[in-house]
Amino acid sequence: MTRRNAEGSSAASTAVVFGELLKHFREAALFTQEALAREVPCDRSHVAKIEAGTRVPQDTFVKKCDEVLDTGGVLLRMWRRIDWYPEVQHPDWFERRAEMDAQAVALREYQERVIPGMLQAPGYAHALFSQIASGAEVEERVRARLSRQPRFLADDGPLYVAVLDESCLRNAVGSPEVMRDQCAHLLSVGQRPNIRIQVAPAGLYGLIRPKGSMSLIKLPDGREWVYSESLGRGHFNDDPAIFARHCQTYDVLRADILSARESAALISDVMEGYEHDGQARTRRGVLDQEQLQRQRRRQLRGNRCRFPRRSPRP
Repeated sequence: MTRRNAEGSSAASTAVVFGELLKHFREAALFTQEALAREVPCDRSHVAKIEAGTRVPQDTFVKKCDEVLDTGGVLLRMWRRIDWYPEVQHPDWFERRAEMDAQAVALREYQERVIPGMLQAPGYAHALFSQIASGAEVEERVRARLSRQPRFLADDGPLYVAVLDESCLRNAVGSPEVMRDQCAHLLSVGQRPNIRIQVAPAGLYGLIRPKGSMSLIKLPDGREWVYSESLGRGHFNDDPAIFARHCQTYDVLRADILSARESAALISDVMEGYEHDGQARTRRGVLDQEQLQRQRRRQLRGNRCRFPRRSPRP
C-alpha cells in the first residue's frame, strides 16, 4: 500500500472543525440531528458522523444544510477550501489508475452490476466495502474511493461520461434506503455540465455491449488508455488499435441506448421503487414489533400468580 499527499494538512482536524461548525449552525437554528436529516434528506447517523468529523460530506449535502439552516453559504465556502483527502490509501494495483484520474482530461466508462466509484454515494460505498471488510478498514477504503471524485464534481471538472448497465441500478447493495440515496446522487451529479449518465436497459434487444466493465482514459499528453479489472488486478492498454476498437463499441452503444434525459427518468422510477420498498419494510417492522409486544403481554398475563377461588359456603 502507498500513500498520496501525506505531507498535506490533517483531514481529520479539518473534518472535525467543519463538523463543529455544522453543529453550531444546526443548534442555533434549533434543529435536532433528526430534523436536519429529514430536510436534507438523509439518515440521522449521516449527520452525526459528519458532525463528529468521521464522514466526508458531499457538496449537495452542504448546499442543502446552508439552505435549511440559513447560513448565507458559509458551510459551502468552507467545504470548498478544505482538502478532504490529504492522506488516502489505494491498493497498490490501483495506484496507477488513481494517478491517471488525477490528470485525465476526459473519462468515459462502461459499468456492469456495481455503480462506478466516481459516482458512488458515501452510503453506497460504505455498504459495498462492508461486504468484504470491517471497522477502520471500511472507513479507510471509503475515503480512498471518494477521494477520486472531487476533481470531476468541480464546476470546471473534466468530461466524464458513464454508461451504466441497468444491473447497476437493480443490484441491491446495503438496503432500500442506501439504493434510494444512490439513485438520488446519480440524478444530482448527472445535472453537472461536464457529466453525462446513460443507462443501457436490460430489456433492450440487439445492443452490442462491451464484454465487461471498462474505462477509456484520455491524458493531457494526448495518450489514451483502456483500463479494466479482474479479481484485484488492473489492466492497462494504450495500443491505438485496441483503444479505437473499444471506443467504437462504446460510441455505438451510447447511440443505441437511452439518452441522458431518458436515463434520468428511468433512474427516478427505480428510486421510487426503492422508496416504496423502504416504506414497506418500515411498516413490516412496526407490525412485527406490535405483534411481539402483544405476544409478550399475553405471556405476562399467562405468568401471573393464580389464587384459588373460595367456594361459596352452603
